Amino acid sequence: MSGTATGLVFRDNPYAASCNATVVAITSRGGIVLDRTVFYPTGGGQPGDSGMLQLADGSEIAIMTTVTGGAEDGGADIVVHVPAEGSALPQPGTTVKATLDWARRHSHMRVHTCLHLLSAVLPYPVTGGQIGVGKGRLDFDIPDGGLDREAIAGELNRLVLADEAVTSDWISDAELDARPDLVKTMRVQPPRGAGQVRLIRIADRDLQPCGGTHVARTGEIGRVQVTKIEKKGRQNRRVAIELE
Repeated sequence: MSGTATGLVFRDNPYAASCNATVVAITSRGGIVLDRTVFYPTGGGQPGDSGMLQLADGSEIAIMTTVTGGAEDGGADIVVHVPAEGSALPQPGTTVKATLDWARRHSHMRVHTCLHLLSAVLPYPVTGGQIGVGKGRLDFDIPDGGLDREAIAGELNRLVLADEAVTSDWISDAELDARPDLVKTMRVQPPRGAGQVRLIRIADRDLQPCGGTHVARTGEIGRVQVTKIEKKGRQNRRVAIELE
C-alpha cells in the first residue's frame, strides 16, 4: 500500500478534538488510514489516541489506539487508526468525522508537558520515559542519586504556577546536528530526514525536540505530586509523577 502522508491536524492545533476526513485506505491488518487526522499515533513515550469515527449515516467505529504505519502501509508518514475488533470497516472514499477521547488526550498533554518541566528541574541525560492518563515518569542517568522527592515536587509546582507559555518552532536537521545539547534523550533520537525537526519551548526553562502534544501554558498542568523515586541500575533513577 502506498500514498501521501497523513495530514497531522494535532501538530498545528493540539486542542482540535475532531475533524472531518476521508478514508484513504484499509491496511492489510484492518487499520483505517485517513487523509487527515486529530489522532496522535503512539510515539515518544506518548500513547496513541483513542476515540470514534462517525460515518454520514450515523454509525460509529470505535478507535482503540493509533499508530504510525509500517513499510507495507506506506511508511512512518502514514497514521493508522486501529478499530475495535469486529468493527465493520469503511470503504476508501468514505467521509467520516474523527473525534478524540478528549479527556484522555488532554491528560496526556498535561503529563507530557510536565515531564518536560521535570527534565528542566533535573538536568541529567534522560534514558527513558512513559506517559499515561494522569501520570508519567522519566528515567535519568544520575551517578550519585540522592534525589529529594519533596524538593523536586516543590520546584515542579513552582514552575507550573508560573503559568508560562509553551510554544513550538522548527529547526533544520543541520542546525540540530550542530546543537546536540538540545537532545536530552540518550536512547531515542528525534526523527531526521524530513528536513525539519519540531522544537518545544517552555519560556526560558526548557527547549528540546519533540513531536508530541502539549498544553499551551504550564498552569494548565495543575498541581503535581512526585509519587516515587526508584533506583533502576547503578546510575539509573526513575522519577514518577502524578497529576493531583
